[in-house]
Amino acid sequence: MVVEDEIIVEIKAIEKLLPIHDAQVLSYLRLTKKRVGLLMNFHVPVLKNGLKRIVNEFPDPERAKIQAPQTE
Repeated sequence: MVVEDEIIVEIKAIEKLLPIHDAQVLSYLRLTKKRVGLLMNFHVPVLKNGLKRIVNEFPDPERAKIQAPQTE
């Protein structure tokens, strides 16, 4: 699910989150070129224990052009 065209939200109802779930959200972020994703697991007694924020640290090509060192 995409919220406000900014955040990817992956909803699960599983006993335990595994590293593959993090990789899945990160793949979604990279494919959509979004920066922030939330992995939500509703199979926990307290919802805050089922939330995980994942940030995609992909380089911004426009910013890379601006910050590229000048060669003479």
